[in-house]
Amino acid sequence: MPEAPTIDGANTTWLLVSTALVLLMTPGLALFYGGLNRAKGVLNMMMMSFSAIGLISILWWFYGFSVAFGTDVNGFWGDPGAYLGTKTFLAETDLWGATAENPSGIGVPLYVFMAFQMVFAVITVALISGAIADRAKFAGWLLFAFGWATLVYFPVAHWVWGGGIIGADIHALDFAGGTAVHINAGAAALAVALVLGKRLGWPREGMKPHNIPLVALGAGLLWFGWFGFNAGSELTVDSVAGLAFINTQLATAAAVLGWIAVEWVKTRKPTMVGASSGAVAGLVAITPACGFIAPWAAVLLGIVAGAVCALAVSLKYKLGYDDSLDVVGVHFVGGWIGSLWLGLFATNSVNAAISDVVGASDGLFYGGGATQLGRQALAGLIVTVWSFGIAWVLAFVIEKTIGFRVKGEDEVEGIDIAEHAESSYDLSPAGGGTGSAFAMAGIGTPAGGTSGAKPPAEPAETVSEKVAG
Repeated sequence: MPEAPTIDGANTTWLLVSTALVLLMTPGLALFYGGLNRAKGVLNMMMMSFSAIGLISILWWFYGFSVAFGTDVNGFWGDPGAYLGTKTFLAETDLWGATAENPSGIGVPLYVFMAFQMVFAVITVALISGAIADRAKFAGWLLFAFGWATLVYFPVAHWVWGGGIIGADIHALDFAGGTAVHINAGAAALAVALVLGKRLGWPREGMKPHNIPLVALGAGLLWFGWFGFNAGSELTVDSVAGLAFINTQLATAAAVLGWIAVEWVKTRKPTMVGASSGAVAGLVAITPACGFIAPWAAVLLGIVAGAVCALAVSLKYKLGYDDSLDVVGVHFVGGWIGSLWLGLFATNSVNAAISDVVGASDGLFYGGGATQLGRQALAGLIVTVWSFGIAWVLAFVIEKTIGFRVKGEDEVEGIDIAEHAESSYDLSPAGGGTGSAFAMAGIGTPAGGTSGAKPPAEPAETVSEKVAG
């Protein structure tokens, strides 16, 4: 006779901690993207990440979790009413994965698992925003985020993890989101960037990152939070969670080296932006594979991902699409690398769930043939086509109705002022003075407080609040 439902304290604590770590990743992404952006658009960039936390959290609670993890209806979505937000789940039997034979499931309350998956949905939507920096109306972004989450992310999460076509029928592997998160968001980012078009002056004008320390800080927070993203996806405290943890660190470290090696060869100048971007590329690539491959394969994956993504970011110049902050080059390409890597290096020797739970096969180099590689490619292709197509249609309809792209003059003057009536840095002199910092400090000026020049006949004009990019 089955035992009474029991909460597993260790599993629940680990998943709660992991949820907090993954939530921290979205503010980290805001800092990373914000630093890469020009100064006159940094707040708009960060607002898109923070607004995703607000909007997607509510949608996930109300119906998104049901669509993604409700009882499978047809392979494409779960029962929308299964966990509808109007219901509550606080009974002792409301444990995730509970069955009649195993009433405790994994010993984690349903709301804990719901919250963990909620923060995945949040950051997936936020990732897209980096492709459309400096030129998207905030209202258009919110409408797009609502539509894309509903029509793309929630169903795709079901396809991959909720018993849908990719996990249950195709038997493709995705430990923590290479297909569901990164290929998905990267394909959408490309579609929206194409609809909105290029930034004014791109690529003729230099549009360099305005704050590199902010980029490094954001990358560091992403790296820190990603341990919850990957190791937390095991859902339980066991050796596979430890494998995912060490693989995440190894692949990311190797990707930093891979990216700066490419920079060293191409320009002989490794950069902080390159090291930060390499870290993110490694994190992306290891995401689908972290719990399914051996550590040596994770190191090799990181080197390949860092190097290939460093080369892939230049594709936008050759192909002519303006992916502002390289979402396609890092997330789309990195997600594909990590997903296909499973077709080469996945092995039941490190995780028996590959065959026992998912029904997948060992990778090519572990004697499984090309079967799993084909499954991974098919899964990535399905998600790419669906996400790109829906994102393109959504962006096109928004642009033709309420407008998605800001006016040209607003883009030139600065989207922060146009859309949010604030600027990221107040560079006007204290007290409204017009002198330099040395003059304001009284350095190098006569006792009378002037440099000898006659005072202006009329009051000086008010210093503009706008910040130059």
